Amino acid sequence: MAINFDNALGIHQHTLGIRARRSEMLASNIANADTPNYKARDINFADALAAAKSGGGFSLDKTNMRHFSMQSNMQPGIKFRTPTQPDTGDGNTVEVQVERNLFMQNSMEYQASLSFLNSKIASLKKAIKGQ
Repeated sequence: MAINFDNALGIHQHTLGIRARRSEMLASNIANADTPNYKARDINFADALAAAKSGGGFSLDKTNMRHFSMQSNMQPGIKFRTPTQPDTGDGNTVEVQVERNLFMQNSMEYQASLSFLNSKIASLKKAIKGQ
């Protein structure tokens, strides 16, 4: 009998990838805190999860054989953050304290997803061994 990993691992395999991408994006926001005209970005978790569960992403169709094949580099769920503080004049919307808090929260959620996934894998190992 074959194991269906989508059913066995549940949603945790998707959440782990989204949390990892969000960590990279938040780290990028923090790194660009002093870059003029940099706009803080974040991932809408619900949108990204829905796209990941449905096989997400989006591609462009060719209507003529001479058209180039294109893959969009836009990731589902990515949005620009609305700043809570007034503009300082450089056009940068990064608020370092907010980014650090979100990064820490995302790190804890990543660890929780990793723990759930490890638990699921451990259960599968026990089932395979017949314990």
